[in-house]
Amino acid sequence: MCTWRQPCWMWRARARRSARSPLLHVGHPELTGPKRAVKAGFDKVVAGLALLLTAPLFLLVATWIKLHDHGPVFFRQIRVGKDGRTFNVFKFRTMVVDAERQKVQLAASNEGAGALFKMRSDPRVTKPGVWLRRWSLDELPQLLNVLIGDMSLVGPRPALPAEVARYHDHMRRRLVVKPGITGLWQVSGRSDLSWADAVRLDLRYVENWSLALDLQILWKTGYAVVRGSGAY
Repeated sequence: MCTWRQPCWMWRARARRSARSPLLHVGHPELTGPKRAVKAGFDKVVAGLALLLTAPLFLLVATWIKLHDHGPVFFRQIRVGKDGRTFNVFKFRTMVVDAERQKVQLAASNEGAGALFKMRSDPRVTKPGVWLRRWSLDELPQLLNVLIGDMSLVGPRPALPAEVARYHDHMRRRLVVKPGITGLWQVSGRSDLSWADAVRLDLRYVENWSLALDLQILWKTGYAVVRGSGAY
């Protein structure tokens, strides 16, 4: 039975057992022609409007970060996008300037999944960073990535090159579409998900893509952010 928690698209796909893991398996979605144009147009219009509406918030957050420790406002990191192309993802900086150097010393405390490094109480996170992560405001600059064309509003989580290097052939289907600011992974647990579960959700999204699904995920993202589950 279809519900808001398990929408109809989850029931329509035919399940097939993979030799490596149980994944939903259907043919690639049609992401060319009019459908692709509609998704791209929707992304750019909404991202542009969102940037205009949040401009005062952008300025406030940027000022707070700069005054806190006088370091850079933005954090840039290489991620893998559509068809395996790499790009710089933008975020508000939430950690101390030398966070990468300190990560080596904290390796034994890693709680992240796969190639991700995550700690629930990461000592590298700044005071502004705690608040920004709680409300997912650190991800607002990714609206610029959407306008540039590297990302979509909704899609698979933008993966690190080290993660993609571990992909089996079936996992590469998640690179058929652009990565998203939000997605099934965002509304299903975020950092609480295992690496395998996050990849599985990305594949479900890719194989069942529709504009209606994008709208449903955007709606649920607001609830996930307010609830704060998995945000660290």
